[in-house]
Amino acid sequence: MEFNLAVVAGAVADAVPDRDYFVQGDHRLTYRAFMDRAHQLGNALVERGLRCHTERNDLAGHESGQDHLALYMHNCHEFLEANVGSFAARVAPFNVNYRYVDDELVYLLNDQKTAAIVYHSTFAETLERVRHLIPTLRVLLQVDDGTDRDLLQGAEWYADALSAQPTRPPAVSPSPDDLYVLCTGGTTGMPKGVLWRQADIFVSALGGMSSSTKTEFGSIEEIVTEAVGRGDRFRNMPAAPFMHGAAQWNALTALTHGNRCVIPSAARSLDPVEIWSAVERERVTMLQIVGDAFARPLLDELEARSYDLSALKIIMNGGAVLSAGAKQRFVDHLPHVTVGDGLGTSEAGSTGTSMSTSRGVSTSFFDLSPNAHVLSADLTQPLAPGSDELGWMATAGRIPLGYLGDAAKTASTFPTIGGIRYVVAGDRAKLLADGRMELHGRDSVTINSGGEKIFAEEVEQAIIAHPAVADVVVCGRPSERWGSEVVAIVRLRTNTVVTPEELLELAGVHLARYKLPKAFVFRDHIQRSPAGKADYRWAKEQALSDS
Repeated sequence: MEFNLAVVAGAVADAVPDRDYFVQGDHRLTYRAFMDRAHQLGNALVERGLRCHTERNDLAGHESGQDHLALYMHNCHEFLEANVGSFAARVAPFNVNYRYVDDELVYLLNDQKTAAIVYHSTFAETLERVRHLIPTLRVLLQVDDGTDRDLLQGAEWYADALSAQPTRPPAVSPSPDDLYVLCTGGTTGMPKGVLWRQADIFVSALGGMSSSTKTEFGSIEEIVTEAVGRGDRFRNMPAAPFMHGAAQWNALTALTHGNRCVIPSAARSLDPVEIWSAVERERVTMLQIVGDAFARPLLDELEARSYDLSALKIIMNGGAVLSAGAKQRFVDHLPHVTVGDGLGTSEAGSTGTSMSTSRGVSTSFFDLSPNAHVLSADLTQPLAPGSDELGWMATAGRIPLGYLGDAAKTASTFPTIGGIRYVVAGDRAKLLADGRMELHGRDSVTINSGGEKIFAEEVEQAIIAHPAVADVVVCGRPSERWGSEVVAIVRLRTNTVVTPEELLELAGVHLARYKLPKAFVFRDHIQRSPAGKADYRWAKEQALSDS
């Protein structure tokens, strides 16, 4: 049995119509109110001619037969209901990084052959400058976000488009083959649209496995029974932007599980006071964050004042490395909370977890999901547990179809080995004797210095252990002697001073000498994506400008 996400969400909403799904400050939507709005959006899209025009079985993995809709917004209920409403209309929504400048935005919208955009008024000025460069664009729905921006010529107010439509599902037949599209962040290269069948992403990342049987759901009735049985106990807070996969997955998993999704009122920046206040007020049970860029401000606020966080059970990290020091601080402050690391990528879904508690902190070692593997360095075979070879993390089973419009990249990232199709997203790893995986880092940010491979993330973790360091990104730059040399871009905590020698001394406790930075560049700001991911292109610019 396979499922379309709009069908799943609709069935859960029918079963728990009066249960709160979405909370942002004083704004609340029940499951029924949310799905009514999603269906209205879906009907508005169908009325404007957006549709599925070619079925999946007539397409290659890198091709789409659906119209694509851009989600160009900060976190809000409209982002989620436009997502689900698109699914109901057989339209493929995709995420837009709202920090993109004009050229980057034009590239992404054309790469996705964008037919429609739902956007916040605050982005109207940017959209006005580039819209004439997007020949496929024909529908613009503008969401009033309280900013003083007029409606773009030819656009419609989102609220007006919804109000004119019925709340019943659109008169189309959604398919499990319909697309879920997640665009990569573009922090190491140009973004790519990852094409998932909805049936596959549901199982791989959105809760499509029964918590009681640990197997895939066999019917809508099973999904509904578990959602009803959970009651109103589970309340998720994705603190990251929905334009980042981890936050989207958290919110959509809550929807398919019958859980409450709580998001901070401050949608444009990280506000630790607002986050902890909302966790306290709404009795949030699971908080989702992205790496130390989120963790450290939240931890500093915990040290500054007291909150009743007794309902909180788990802090779940995903999308960027969470340092051992940050994990230890969390469990010291909140000994009743488990700190989880979720290992996953846009191309592989959820592939592993690492859990830390007051009894001990885990760092780079992960328990793998059933379909996760480590492949040999030459990509010819899966490695056996206990192999000392540094291989490639890979996933089989329910994985994406490919990258939109890129047959060559699809073939290289999704190889077939021994008759099994895998996704190899670029993470290097070792498979330990006990079946756990030791993660080494992304090959795309690996530095080859003097013939040795150095993983940027492990150097970052060694440096950020220094109490004076607030943030760090590590990259390589050309070196006449080494080919490439390791450079650390560092932001210090306010009113602290530290020398490169002191940083090297501490890092040398954790790293072999050849991995240590050859230079440190100190900056007042470290550029990251809105989701907290390191921007390695920016880091390289800083390293080169200081050479």
